[in-house]
Amino acid sequence: MPSRPFNILMIAPTSFFADYGGHIRILEEARVLQASGHRVTIVTYDKGKDVPGLTIHRTPALPWHADYEVGSSRHKLALDAYLAIKSLRVMGMVKPDIVHGHMHEGALLGWPLATIWRVPLVFDFQGSLTGEMVDHHFLDPHGRLFPWMFRLEKFIANLPDAILTSSLRAQDLLMDKFQVPSRRIHPLPDCANLTRFDPTQFSPEAKQRLRRQLGIPPERPLVVYLGLLADYQGTDHLLQAAARLRRAGHNIHFLIMGFPNVDHYQRMAADLGVADHVTLTGRVDYEDAPARLALGDVAVSAKMSKTEGSGKVLNYMAMGLPVVAYDTRVHRDYLGEGGVYAPLGDVESLTQGLLALCQDGARRQELGAKLRRRAQEHFSWEAAGKTILELYTRLTRQHVVL
Repeated sequence: MPSRPFNILMIAPTSFFADYGGHIRILEEARVLQASGHRVTIVTYDKGKDVPGLTIHRTPALPWHADYEVGSSRHKLALDAYLAIKSLRVMGMVKPDIVHGHMHEGALLGWPLATIWRVPLVFDFQGSLTGEMVDHHFLDPHGRLFPWMFRLEKFIANLPDAILTSSLRAQDLLMDKFQVPSRRIHPLPDCANLTRFDPTQFSPEAKQRLRRQLGIPPERPLVVYLGLLADYQGTDHLLQAAARLRRAGHNIHFLIMGFPNVDHYQRMAADLGVADHVTLTGRVDYEDAPARLALGDVAVSAKMSKTEGSGKVLNYMAMGLPVVAYDTRVHRDYLGEGGVYAPLGDVESLTQGLLALCQDGARRQELGAKLRRRAQEHFSWEAAGKTILELYTRLTRQHVVL
């Protein structure tokens, strides 16, 4: 451990904080580092919620683009230019010992800053840049631009002194596809806040009150999902599963929580004839997520992406929920033998997995307890914080590229 606290400059090329995905990883990493006595300063876009206790510096707003967006956007070029200028100014104030860049733009912007300041650069890799752009339909994998973006991604991946990967799948991807030396790669899977996501803190009476507030009939088994709403997240597959169950006469309710595209999926639910068996809440604050998940009998992740993490699954596990998920490397890494898997993209298998658990209370209890224990043993942010600090210490002592 270091002899003095680290000054850490985190560059987050996103509208931090929002209540989903990679934002939660940034938040929990910053919190666990601060809890260990270190100073964390986050530079991010102008949008997003401030978080009490965190030092956040924001870029100016784009004068021509005030709306919030998730994922790839042509406006990110301008936002990242603003972020580069802001980061340079904040660096002089913070005098960092470590530059910690989140996502590819954070690593790219952090590279000249770390070089100027002569400190290590850590890249927090949360998924493939080109993979995400394809998932968001922003890049054609067969188009002329794709090879150039791939070369850019490979260039960025080989800049930092060390890379933290959010999954073991990402480690293999960096070595096999982008030729990053294995000595630079340090797996740090997403984790769960086991104190916040604790099923024992919610009484049956409190859960029934919340079900009534949300308009969920008390007698129905409840499938819960919390995350982004998008095709690559399998949101349409969840609605198709709800429709199959309804047609088969099963009275199962779906609580689908998240954003964006809520109106689109509400229309889809109506078209499929399951509007009265699906509750779409829109955005849920991270602080409210445990209480909402506590209502569930079964949790689901139908994520189609093979390159990104799936941190929502860890929160399901921490809440002691059995999980039905598509069979991907990331889901296997998290759930192990405690998951119920369906072949990727197979809606019928996903539906049958959900039905089987909804009809078997003993099996739900067994798998939920098993997954809670797995989260406690392998996916705590406290353990992850120690891993990050050990890496920081080694990098600052060596002052060479690992």
